[in-house]
Amino acid sequence: MTQPASTAPHHVAIIGGGPAGLMAAEVLSQAGVRVDLYDGMPSVGRKFLLAGVGGMNITHSEAYPAFLSRYAERAPQIAPLLRDFDADALCRWIHGLGIDTFIGSSGRVFPTDMKAAPLLRAWLKRLRDGGVVIHTRHRWIGWDANGALRVDSPDGEKTLTPDATLLALGGGSWSRLGSDGAWMLALEQRGVGLAPLQPSNCGFEVSAWSDLMVSKFAGAPLKNIGIGLNDDKPRLGECVITATGIEGSLVYALSAPIREAINRNGSAVVHIDLLPGRPVDKIQAALSKPRGSRTMAKHLHGQLGIDGVKAALLRELTDAQTFADPARLAGAIKALPLTLVKARPLDEAISSAGGVTFEAMDERLMLKALSGVFCAGEMLDWEAPTGGYLLTACFASGRTAGLGMIEWLQRKG
Repeated sequence: MTQPASTAPHHVAIIGGGPAGLMAAEVLSQAGVRVDLYDGMPSVGRKFLLAGVGGMNITHSEAYPAFLSRYAERAPQIAPLLRDFDADALCRWIHGLGIDTFIGSSGRVFPTDMKAAPLLRAWLKRLRDGGVVIHTRHRWIGWDANGALRVDSPDGEKTLTPDATLLALGGGSWSRLGSDGAWMLALEQRGVGLAPLQPSNCGFEVSAWSDLMVSKFAGAPLKNIGIGLNDDKPRLGECVITATGIEGSLVYALSAPIREAINRNGSAVVHIDLLPGRPVDKIQAALSKPRGSRTMAKHLHGQLGIDGVKAALLRELTDAQTFADPARLAGAIKALPLTLVKARPLDEAISSAGGVTFEAMDERLMLKALSGVFCAGEMLDWEAPTGGYLLTACFASGRTAGLGMIEWLQRKG
């Protein structure tokens, strides 16, 4: 899509200074639109900076069909957003800021210095040089009776009447960074279609661990394992035992189907493969070897290298009869059932599902119930696993909304 040029000195307000809001600000300002961006926090991009702690994973290098599939049932709605701004386009945009990138061994894409702050600094300089005015500590609190935006500022409440508005307020996770989902009520009161906010890329709780699991193994990593839900092929990776259950990258990758299974059934059973590199018959053969006076725990360690947290989890989730029977124990090692009963609280989640439904917007991401009001970013009803997919869709939706606002303003005149 060729970026249209603005022919009138329109003025827009962007509410939210995350990647989606900042990207829309760039698109609009480059088209000659006057942009004021408002954020309730003391500085913009706070969650973006937090995502960069430990390494700024900006996007992913996998082929487009696999990339798009990460958005699951919302892939048809995300596809148009990525059409003009996919992972490759995002990398080119980053390079334009003077930031080089590299592809890690997992296919994830990072800035060469692995940091978010230099990228954000360069981006904010470009935006300010382009005329974007950023107002921090300005929190949007809804609309007044005449439809003007209400903003709570250090100087008291202000009302704004821009030609168009973009809401890019984030989801409901990490409220201390500004994404608290408080906007849901204001949109609901205006008749906007919403899906409830739910945790995504989150940990899950078990009904209760034993005292031993909590005291000795809370915080212990489970490495080189597989986890599967239902009859699906297990995903390989690692996770962490917590005081209340499990979390970590492997769990996050399955968080959506686990959460939905809990919503439907009250619980979800995942199966943990403690030795994904060994077939069950080889495991059974190893366990069936004479162990003499050694305990089964020492036999497990000697024959299969299972000890520590893996051995403790195996003991935790099997009965005495299974633990003493090589055939049954081999089956448990390959598919150890763990019942999860609820997700950890939304505010702990990396991201959130739910929000403004795509059915409530047109193809430009303008709300059907509120002409001239657009939405972008994580406040839309989609989710994706970690790995750069979340950020890519936030950037792309901000660009789509920005272009949509320009088109709408031109038609409006």
